[in-house]
Amino acid sequence: MSRSGRRAGTTRAHASRTIARGGGIVAGLTDQGLVLPDLVLRERRTTLRTWSVADAEALGAAIAASIEHLRPWMGWVAAEPQTVAARRAWILECERDRLAGGSLVLGVFFDGAVAGGCGLHRRLEAGGLEIGYWIHPAVLRRGLATTAGRLLADAAFALPEISFVEIHHDKANVASGGVPRKLGFELVAEEPRQPEAPGEIGIECRWRMERVAWTRALRHPSLSR
Repeated sequence: MSRSGRRAGTTRAHASRTIARGGGIVAGLTDQGLVLPDLVLRERRTTLRTWSVADAEALGAAIAASIEHLRPWMGWVAAEPQTVAARRAWILECERDRLAGGSLVLGVFFDGAVAGGCGLHRRLEAGGLEIGYWIHPAVLRRGLATTAGRLLADAAFALPEISFVEIHHDKANVASGGVPRKLGFELVAEEPRQPEAPGEIGIECRWRMERVAWTRALRHPSLSR
């Protein structure tokens, strides 16, 4: 599990919805800047898509079943459980934030069921996006986090203004570090950071992938995949 926040901004803006299904990805612009597209990404039995208010109960059930698995690494678990109404409000807030030029928050679905969450987050300097993810313990060791990371990196680099993506995790979260390693990311820093969850030791690992390296890996899969 990498950092995967659940808070979203409340600034307002408007943009048309853009869905990518293996084709081109188009982003809109607001006064605040680039609007990340409303994506639907698929690979075999895994689908990534933006949350709908209709997902609120299933998302709540998935989080409830994952609490003990997530608690050591995800600070937002301290605010659980949430009511269904609060969950719906959060989903709507995520969409408002995206349309205002903020982060893109997606659900991970496996065979149609909620299997986790992920996103492209606005936490880095211009030209970069941070990938975050968490996976339901019932579907661990099926490569879902790696699949989500790969699909999100592909989507990020389909946007011409994005030159790099990163994955961050606490150093104690060894399992999370396996995802960027498998995808060929480079560990660029280990920096002190205030722990946000009980399992963290306060050393943040930063993994980075540059556009040129990702493009090279796509052309020559043996280099990193």
